[in-house]
Amino acid sequence: MIKFGVWLTITGLTAGFAASARAEDLDIGKSEFQSSCASCHGADAKGKGPVSDQLKTPPPDLTMLARNNHGDFPANTVYEAIEGLKTIPAHGTREMPIWGERFNPIVKLPHYVDPSYWKMAGPEQSPEVVVRKRILAVVDYLSRVQQK
Repeated sequence: MIKFGVWLTITGLTAGFAASARAEDLDIGKSEFQSSCASCHGADAKGKGPVSDQLKTPPPDLTMLARNNHGDFPANTVYEAIEGLKTIPAHGTREMPIWGERFNPIVKLPHYVDPSYWKMAGPEQSPEVVVRKRILAVVDYLSRVQQK
């Protein structure tokens, strides 16, 4: 018979290993995309999200960015579009939210800020670093879902 303390230790270690394995499998870019972009661009990034029909300009198929750019993924352009640095005048008014503002966990304090964002912010606790990392995670994810 296993003593209660030993059983508790084994159970705790098992749970810890399982959580660690899940953390390693966590795709931050995919998570950010799903929570911030999929409502318009779709869970598969092909432009058919649940609210896409309500927009004046249909969201693009983000899996075709490289193909539409001669096989090169336009990482800088994608970053600038998400950040809000780049607008495309031919597209008219900007319907896409400026995630450079929305990804900032510090805007309009005081409010609860998830501790994981402080870890992302580095030793300087810089909200700009958090914004940059969140956007780069989405850019990285999109680069990985490109159609050949």
